[in-house]
Amino acid sequence: MRPPPVPVRRAVLGPIWPAAAAALAALLLVVAALSALAWPVARRVQAMRLALLATVYLFVDVSLLAACTALWLRHPVAARREDERWQAAHASLLRWGLGVLRSTAAPLLGFRLRLEEPPGVAGLSDGPLLILARHAGPGDSFTLVELLLSRYQRRPRIVLKETLQWDPGLDVVLNRLSACFLPTRSAAGEDLPERLAGLARSLRGSDAMLIFPEGRNWTPRRYHRAIARLRRRTLRQAAADAVDNPNVLPPRPAGVLACLTARPDLDVVIIAHTGLDDLVTPALVWHALPLRDRPMTVRWWHEAAQTVPADPAEQYQWLRVQWAIVDSWIDARKAQSDLPAEAVRAATPASDSPGAPGGPGSPDQEGQDVDPLLGAPG
Repeated sequence: MRPPPVPVRRAVLGPIWPAAAAALAALLLVVAALSALAWPVARRVQAMRLALLATVYLFVDVSLLAACTALWLRHPVAARREDERWQAAHASLLRWGLGVLRSTAAPLLGFRLRLEEPPGVAGLSDGPLLILARHAGPGDSFTLVELLLSRYQRRPRIVLKETLQWDPGLDVVLNRLSACFLPTRSAAGEDLPERLAGLARSLRGSDAMLIFPEGRNWTPRRYHRAIARLRRRTLRQAAADAVDNPNVLPPRPAGVLACLTARPDLDVVIIAHTGLDDLVTPALVWHALPLRDRPMTVRWWHEAAQTVPADPAEQYQWLRVQWAIVDSWIDARKAQSDLPAEAVRAATPASDSPGAPGGPGSPDQEGQDVDPLLGAPG
């Protein structure tokens, strides 16, 4: 469901959110306390872990909203959008909020991050960047944005779904950081690739534009539906690529190509990760807690601007190759994992398999997988 207009979000949702969040947090603390009574019998106590993390999330969200309000009162209206201090202050707020969530998830959920940087590389290259990241697993976007902010001191310009604007704190801080919120379905006359190209043209300094070319989190259901969709459109090579790369969704190229065309001077960073990607349902997350034996492993590599083709057709082939590399890296990491693939497949709901009701190719579900973010491969 699309969020309400900005005036409604600011004048209605914003003011009532602190009180609503406080009431919800009180309820969550009761759930956590009752769940804690089971600690001597069931050491995992998933309900307590999740309730406490949700309480911290609510605290962070309300804190972001309050801090953004204070910044709004302190800064002159005319200078806000272009003021470097205004941007830096909101980047610091987002860094703080995501850092709190990550540090809380470590003891509560057993979350661990394992970073694999290219050999001999101390950090990301200087200047603005276009970052293409794999999208899979719970909380991956939060983790990657926090990594960009904290480790690499980058100011993220994030491309994400507009449904996150229902969250009052994230809505305000991300909009002030020039995030690009895209609708689940393209509105009539709306040129989404041009919006992304415009954001790319605005990058400067330490800006990093973060795009998830797959458009949605990888799941077995979406993977099989993507193959079926490509085959119906007789995009045989794209469908064959998808079959060969089962760990990723086929990248949707329109938005990426628009950014590369608008800013051919941008270096590109590709981010792959694995570890939590098989947790594709709430039930799988619940049974996996705590996550101490399955860290989220992140690997990135850098492509200099001059190595990226200038022709759109060649850029699409380049993107396909990069995503094949992502898939191969995930395969290699999963081969080293102690988690057998058979166990993951056995835990995957039947609706995720081809031909199952509501699964790939199901007419009542097919339209929901169309994402206007990047367009169809081809």
